[in-house]
Amino acid sequence: MSQENTSQNNQKNQNKSQNNQQDINQLLKVRREKLAALQEAGKDPFLITKYDVTHHSQDVKDSFDALEGTNVTIAGRMMFKRVMGKASFCNIQDLKGNIQCYVARDSIGEEAYTDFKKYDVGDILGISGEVFRTKTGEMSIHAASVTLLSKSLQILPEKFHGLTDTDMRYRQRYVDLIMNAEVKDTFVKRSKVLSSIRRYLDDQGFMEVETPMLVSNAGGAAARPFETHFNALDEDLKLRISLELYLKRLIVGGMERVYEIGRVFRNEGLDTRHNPEFTLMELYQAYTDYHGMMDLTENLYRYVAREVTGSEILTYGEHQMDLSKPFERITMVDAVRKYAGVDFNEIHTLEEARAIAKEKHIEYEERHKKGDILNLFFEEFVEEHLIQPTFVMDHPIEISPLTKKKPDNPEYVERFEFFMNGWEMANAYSELNDPIDQRARFAAQEELLAAGDDEANHTDEDFLNALSIGMPPTGGIGFGIDRMVMMMTNAPSIRDVLAFPTMKTIEK
Repeated sequence: MSQENTSQNNQKNQNKSQNNQQDINQLLKVRREKLAALQEAGKDPFLITKYDVTHHSQDVKDSFDALEGTNVTIAGRMMFKRVMGKASFCNIQDLKGNIQCYVARDSIGEEAYTDFKKYDVGDILGISGEVFRTKTGEMSIHAASVTLLSKSLQILPEKFHGLTDTDMRYRQRYVDLIMNAEVKDTFVKRSKVLSSIRRYLDDQGFMEVETPMLVSNAGGAAARPFETHFNALDEDLKLRISLELYLKRLIVGGMERVYEIGRVFRNEGLDTRHNPEFTLMELYQAYTDYHGMMDLTENLYRYVAREVTGSEILTYGEHQMDLSKPFERITMVDAVRKYAGVDFNEIHTLEEARAIAKEKHIEYEERHKKGDILNLFFEEFVEEHLIQPTFVMDHPIEISPLTKKKPDNPEYVERFEFFMNGWEMANAYSELNDPIDQRARFAAQEELLAAGDDEANHTDEDFLNALSIGMPPTGGIGFGIDRMVMMMTNAPSIRDVLAFPTMKTIEK
């Protein structure tokens, strides 16, 4: 295409865009004029404070045989309207779906019908009338009265194409929910995930608790925190990156089974599985270990899947994951041997680990120890293969500063990560309750901080004091709730299961 033709096409597109904007501005102007006319006539919809609803759309359809011929009252957003002289049809969308309404002049009165004909798609209406079936067999409501409850001053996206711009869907989730029924279903299921988790844990004798979000020492995970300043105390604080250290304090205090579902904040990048603020659940149970946490995880995931999806088979993309079978359990060393062909039981020194890393083209940093290099092998060669539910056990001590050592092999700890679909879904320990060992682990973390690792933990003196008072043998686990919801809803991105994901601010 010549430069001249390209310039002409650009000009045409620019002119078309300007004309479209002018058309939109005119439509917006008309809507405001309609509102002004209503207000002048004493019919301001924004003065209405309540409207008594008896049924939702799907309730009417589900109980049609019992409700046919009776009066119901619904309310929702008008998504479609077809005016045909003295009678019209409209479609009302509410929380549970949508239903057709038949609006006739002789049923609601001439003045009300004249008003109705001026209402716009997007307006919120209350409709009271008789349940009936049209000649074409569609379940409907024959309106006896129509009430304008809220005037929409904006224009919804064109109905046949919906809201398809991904960036705009996330920024204007309220419009996304209106235009895309499957989006609303995702967030209904998210609520079911949370309620079913609570129901299961409550039945197991766990108590839900709350711990601080603003902390002086953000520990319990390897992550960079967000920092802020508390003016009243003239003190720098951080947003929590984990729930762990405060929940363990409660175990010390004698609360034997506790859990918290809450937001945590990590100053990291954005991708399909990461958002800087996300929902984490952590639970701690006294007098058990990481094997107890495996049993709990297996049973909890099965329960939630049944409650939310009605099945123990989860479909995500091209994979089907079977939760009905016992979950595989494999050590990290065995997993690396299986998928990378490298046996770290035969690697005894850091020099040997570095040599095999170079041979296998695994990049490592000078600060990395043998256990860190094992973990790099795991991330490179193993994770993508863990499609079916799998517990990867017995991590190297270097990457597990809060975990009990294995008594028979102190280079490794009693820890597991739970994987499905190649994703880490949970992380669990036999919790370290030796205050002397914990202080030494914190000291090693401080060395990493000094060496430039800004995700390493600071020493938490109050937590060490709590451990010194005495914490019983304890199992603990952290679940990524957003990833669990993704799995239960087949959502391709974490942004699809967060009502309002983090977005870069658009400069005006």
